[in-house]
Amino acid sequence: MGVVRLRLARFGRKNLPFYRIFAADSRAPRDGKHLEVVGFYNPLPGKDGMKRIGIRSERIKYWLSVGAQPSDTVARLLHKIGLLPPRPVPHVRRKAEDAKVLASTKFQSDPPSSKSSPTQ
Repeated sequence: MGVVRLRLARFGRKNLPFYRIFAADSRAPRDGKHLEVVGFYNPLPGKDGMKRIGIRSERIKYWLSVGAQPSDTVARLLHKIGLLPPRPVPHVRRKAEDAKVLASTKFQSDPPSSKSSPTQ
């Protein structure tokens, strides 16, 4: 068996998605065979305007303790409910920042001129 992942499976109908959070082998298809259903996620806001997340926290903690890897989306949802720390966001430089760094290193790396100015 491959790596166990905590991920979403899509249910519902066209334009009305509903997801189940489950533990599955990483090689299984998205909506295919799974080991255990551990929660659900409804991304459509209800009458109160809130999205719904329901989890069985003790089972999620168990799967994480035995080495299950959450997908990016499940990790984000688990962070929102307080079960996981946030994933680190890599710093991406912009082109303007690269140009400034390149310009500052260019001016700093030029050696001072060894010729002395002529005195008359």
